[in-house]
Amino acid sequence: MKALTAKVPRGIQLKTLLTCADNTGAKELELIAVRGYKGRLRRLPKAGIGDVIICAVTKGKEKLIHTVVYAVIVRQRMPFRRLDGTHVKFTDNAAILVNQKTFEPQGTEIRTVIAKEVVERFSAIGKIASIVL
Repeated sequence: MKALTAKVPRGIQLKTLLTCADNTGAKELELIAVRGYKGRLRRLPKAGIGDVIICAVTKGKEKLIHTVVYAVIVRQRMPFRRLDGTHVKFTDNAAILVNQKTFEPQGTEIRTVIAKEVVERFSAIGKIASIVL
């Protein structure tokens, strides 16, 4: 996985509800684990933009509810700083579903805004995104 150019704080922690930004059929995701997170005893795992997370689907199509899926965070409410000095903050926390092994997106389009730091790390997500900010 490639490093990010921005200094992204980890603003999403365990049990956080995220909206699903793609057209896979899931509407709401609940964070249950962060892939590759090495923390301390009794410290809750945290994730930021561009991190791969493991989620449970809480709302959406009947086939997807209560299934465990992999996702990539594309927006977060906590502001982060880019190298050019600008601070970026989104209005919600959002993620898109990805394949467990290759991290390719499962959906065919993303109609909402995503951060450009995600496209730096996962170029396949940038190909299906309509707006990259």
